[in-house]
Amino acid sequence: MPKLFRTEITERLNLRLPILAGGLQWLADAHYVAAAARAGIMGFITAASFEDDQALRREIRECRRLCDGKPFGVNISMLPKGASDSRIESMVNVVADEGVSMVETSGRNPEAYLDRLHASGALVMHKVPGLKYALKAQEIGVDLVAIVGSECGGHPGEAAGTFVQACLAAHQLRIPYLVGGGVGTGAQLVAALAMGADGVLVGTRFLAAEEIGAHPDYKARLVAATESDTTTILSSLRNTMRVLSNETSARIQALERSHAGLDEILPLAAGRIARQAYQDGDFNHGALSVGQAVAFIDRVQPLNAIVDTMEREAREAVSRLARLGSPFTASIGTE
Repeated sequence: MPKLFRTEITERLNLRLPILAGGLQWLADAHYVAAAARAGIMGFITAASFEDDQALRREIRECRRLCDGKPFGVNISMLPKGASDSRIESMVNVVADEGVSMVETSGRNPEAYLDRLHASGALVMHKVPGLKYALKAQEIGVDLVAIVGSECGGHPGEAAGTFVQACLAAHQLRIPYLVGGGVGTGAQLVAALAMGADGVLVGTRFLAAEEIGAHPDYKARLVAATESDTTTILSSLRNTMRVLSNETSARIQALERSHAGLDEILPLAAGRIARQAYQDGDFNHGALSVGQAVAFIDRVQPLNAIVDTMEREAREAVSRLARLGSPFTASIGTE
């Protein structure tokens, strides 16, 4: 079957579809990222999930073995703001030494690390919660940006929605960009491309993939969830986070309403609690990053099957446009 879309992302990375599977803290390991590569998209190992440089290096090498020559990336988060510069630099050095194809940075300005990463041959994509940050990233020399809307899981900041940002970016960015946040269907991919994006960044939609190393009870909760089963926390700390609605999120919101301080709130949102929830399936505890695209999760299935579904949905969306008389659709997927 001919390639459905040709964008700068698909051509530079030799991808089946212009979809990148964003880094998932504690969950995006070699097994998952290699599954993305085999499905014809690209994923990112989350560097901060590993306790030291040696563990990260082993994971990268295992991923390379499993990918069988297909490209994969590594996510380097610079959150929280107090994260050690030396730790970030050591992760950058491991990634550069290992010749990783692409790096997804987030959280802080990555300018200090661009020369090192570019010298290793890596493309650098900076993930941002708003257009103004994307413009700054463009100015410092990243290769592409991913702009996430308020619908996304994790840290969307105080951003506008994905549709608004996608259209704004088309008028102001010169470098390729992806959009994410609430994206989990092929129809949304088509819409993003129509608005000017080069692809989409998907996270939540893949959380129930078989290759995700999380407890079956956690995945079952995601299958049962709707778009209304997420909420935001930590806004009072200027670090807004979209998470699964559960006992922890309710407790944090109550503390925020009472104007509680950092010392009372942050222990409830500790990453170790979320990690434990993925291991034992207790989804009632922990700040579990989940976006509104959880509404599109209807079963646990292999990642490749999810990508197949998104491709079918995209083809159906293109066909709907053709029935409306759109001339541009005539050549799509026929090359």
